Amino acid sequence: MKVLVTGGAGYIGSHTVRELLEGGHEVIILDSLEQGYREATEALGVSDRLIEGNTADRPLLDRLFQEHKPDAVIHFAAYKNPGESVGNPAKYFHNNFGGTLSLMDAMVQHQVKYLIFSSTCAIFGNPQQLPVSEENLPNPESPYGESKLMVEKALKWYDLAYGLKSVSLRYFNVAGASLDSKIGEDWSITLNLIPLVLKAALGVSDSVKVFGTDYPTRDGSCIRDYIHVVDLALAHISALQHLRQSNQTTAYNLGTGNGSTVKEVIDTVRRISGSDFKVIETDRRPGDPMAIWADNTKARHELGWQAQYNLEDMVQSAYDWHKSHLHGWQRAEK
Repeated sequence: MKVLVTGGAGYIGSHTVRELLEGGHEVIILDSLEQGYREATEALGVSDRLIEGNTADRPLLDRLFQEHKPDAVIHFAAYKNPGESVGNPAKYFHNNFGGTLSLMDAMVQHQVKYLIFSSTCAIFGNPQQLPVSEENLPNPESPYGESKLMVEKALKWYDLAYGLKSVSLRYFNVAGASLDSKIGEDWSITLNLIPLVLKAALGVSDSVKVFGTDYPTRDGSCIRDYIHVVDLALAHISALQHLRQSNQTTAYNLGTGNGSTVKEVIDTVRRISGSDFKVIETDRRPGDPMAIWADNTKARHELGWQAQYNLEDMVQSAYDWHKSHLHGWQRAEK
């Protein structure tokens, strides 16, 4: 199967490209390299399959579809910073929603009928019910989450009108790196907790902050559902296979089904790194949910997918990766 992966030079995208290749699929990558890295495609030996560009560039999409004729698309390309999106919603609606509509229109015109969409648990906002199942009512609290929800809604109508079949995968907190440290997350652009704690552990930053220690949780800090990036990449492969078999547009929540506190993450990093770095406890941040974790029952039953790696695995693989890439991809040792 030939698969176009938008954002395939990014963190989750590159791990999914690797799993596609190992599954015997042919891959084409479209990435603007604004938040992706050519070095990631070089590490995978597929830099010759990288096309630099944006999904909003419709003439480019038309040429790409005409030349390569992909059978399916896995769409990662998006901005992801909820805080930034509040101050600059236009950036997120133009790119995340407008760029995806451009891609969907090109798929319809070129009769490519299968799309796996990178969505987010941010569509649920601060959940009133835990764990978060697909039945939870969406209530995004940022333009980022809203932009993803807008795409999910559009996908349902594109199925009805044009027969474009899709699966939306709502990620929880993605972490970790490939187990051989070949590819991983460039922490120069990340806001995720585990790489931020690892920066302190590896001496790249002088401390890490804990925002809120008075929540009604087991240790007073927020709870999140962390999922290994390799587990997540494999879920995309399972979703694509299921979509081709079922021909049904749907959505899945992807997480381990277990929550870890911020302090538990910090303790795990300390144990694995052997570093006793400085932790600053400060006030809660506005809009931070106290706790959120996934009900992954639907994904387990319908996709036959289940997370294989735990928090320790995520931290260990991320530590091994960052230790050898202290400055990210741009100055990675080769």
